[in-house]
Amino acid sequence: MRESMGSLRRTHMCGNLRMENVDEEVVLMGWVQRERNLGSLIFVDLRDTTGICQIVFDNTVSEDVFAKAERVRSEYVLAVRGKVRERESKNKEIPTGDIEVLAEELRILNESETPPIYIKDDDNVAENMRLKYRYLDLRKPSMQNRLKIRHKAAKLIRDFLDENNFCEIETPMLTKPTPEGARDYLVPSRVNPGKFYALPQSPQLMKQLLMVSGMDRYYQIVRCFRDEDLRANRQPEFTQVDMEMSFVDVDDVISINEKLLYRIFKELKGVEISLPIQRMTYKEAMERFGVDKPDLRFGFELVNISDIVSNSQFKVFKSTVENNGSVRGINIKGYGDRFSRKDITSLEDYVKTFGAKGLAWIKITDEGVTSPIAKFLSEEEKNHILNRMNGEKGDLLLFVADKDSVVFDSLGNLRNEVARRLGILDDNEFKLVWITEFPLFEYSEEEGRFVAKHHPFTHPMEEDIDLLETDPYKVRAKAYDIVINGDEIGGGSIRISDSSLQSRMFKALGFTEEEAWNKFGFLLEAFKYGTPPHGGIAYGFDRLVMLLTNSTNIRDVIAFPKTQSATCLLTGAPSDVSDAQLKEVHVKRDLE
Repeated sequence: MRESMGSLRRTHMCGNLRMENVDEEVVLMGWVQRERNLGSLIFVDLRDTTGICQIVFDNTVSEDVFAKAERVRSEYVLAVRGKVRERESKNKEIPTGDIEVLAEELRILNESETPPIYIKDDDNVAENMRLKYRYLDLRKPSMQNRLKIRHKAAKLIRDFLDENNFCEIETPMLTKPTPEGARDYLVPSRVNPGKFYALPQSPQLMKQLLMVSGMDRYYQIVRCFRDEDLRANRQPEFTQVDMEMSFVDVDDVISINEKLLYRIFKELKGVEISLPIQRMTYKEAMERFGVDKPDLRFGFELVNISDIVSNSQFKVFKSTVENNGSVRGINIKGYGDRFSRKDITSLEDYVKTFGAKGLAWIKITDEGVTSPIAKFLSEEEKNHILNRMNGEKGDLLLFVADKDSVVFDSLGNLRNEVARRLGILDDNEFKLVWITEFPLFEYSEEEGRFVAKHHPFTHPMEEDIDLLETDPYKVRAKAYDIVINGDEIGGGSIRISDSSLQSRMFKALGFTEEEAWNKFGFLLEAFKYGTPPHGGIAYGFDRLVMLLTNSTNIRDVIAFPKTQSATCLLTGAPSDVSDAQLKEVHVKRDLE
């Protein structure tokens, strides 16, 4: 039995009724959370996006209405007209727990089969089921709340940027394939046989051209696409808050974005972050924390002991230093008794996933130093190590010896893992830091050449430009990332704004002049006609919303996300297409 709304129109939302509404006649519409039939009384919890309200059917309603109420089941869609009254047995667990609605009229707008998943928070249902029945999963209050915060964050950002003279401008979704660091999603052209568009990895080139056009300040909340391996905080299609400014340098971009971040945290989290936000060079971040996105909510900083153990009898340490590697450690200060031998073995297995060959350790107890490597260290070496690492009773010292890249990666991730296992991370504490002066280049073993650390349009620091051809390892970038609680939330740079420097950059990256003009000729051409100094930043909007909602999985803040294999369980995408469809776009099927 399905009925129309007839003359009924919603007057209130379910979760908004309070004691001040007592004696008012209201019309509510929503879904049945649960029903309870006590014979002469029927209780229905009616739910909409604002919350739950209890509806009561008793002997004051007509027989037809009561009989209809007896048929109601979970997730039926109802329209109810009735009068608000004070509840005798109040429910302090919900905002509407002081009142209820005594029904006078009921319309069953739609029925529901038994849902394959429970429509309630903390139901522990498998994620594949949540994604397959996403429209049901999204009925949960927690999911709806996350999407509401996402909406509020987007509106707040738009309002702030509008107040600061930014202009929202859309850039193309079908664009030219360009090497920007990740694989492109390609789209074949029907009207241009054999040619392909690419979905944008970012609006990078277009926003630079907007600066050439004189638009001065641009922004866009935009979908971007990258065909790369997925993880908890990565999706094949994602949303960026993208902005660009003319006539600016690093401090100008950082300054206005600090004001934006201040407003976001104050209005959405009730937290006033301290300004100016701390800055830290890339080099300092790596030396102290092993990663370029350090979590500053706890210590466990890296300490270099290479000089102390360079002549040690412990061959692992000595040979590492002799081969231009390093030996570094972290002090799990005060938590030594929390880690058994089995726990330490587990930590060793963890660092091996980052390329480390092992994990040395020293535990300081009432009896003194306990360690499998203690016998290979002289008393002088042990004392120097303890002194440098501020080792005291109750501490656990953990060491990795290898080339710097492995040591940093291993210990940088280990300190985060230890903090997680200890449960010392406070989700309501926010530590923000700008990481600056990134290397302009990094060497790709896979490609056998230098690649851009961020992207090939990043301006080198003025004092390092002369090193582009002679010592690219030493060239620092005018780049900056905003890191919050160990996650990179946004990143940007000052851009190259003249064609000669951009050509030198392409050459340093191994592009011939012909290749550079073939791929980026439209940009190099534009630079000939008066380009202002410019720079910008892009935030990972999904990651930002994760932070604002204390979510641990990016899929929880996206309405219809993909799985880790880049599939949509709801729609079945990606799916096969017919040969006729392929023929239309001049593509042949060949999977061998």
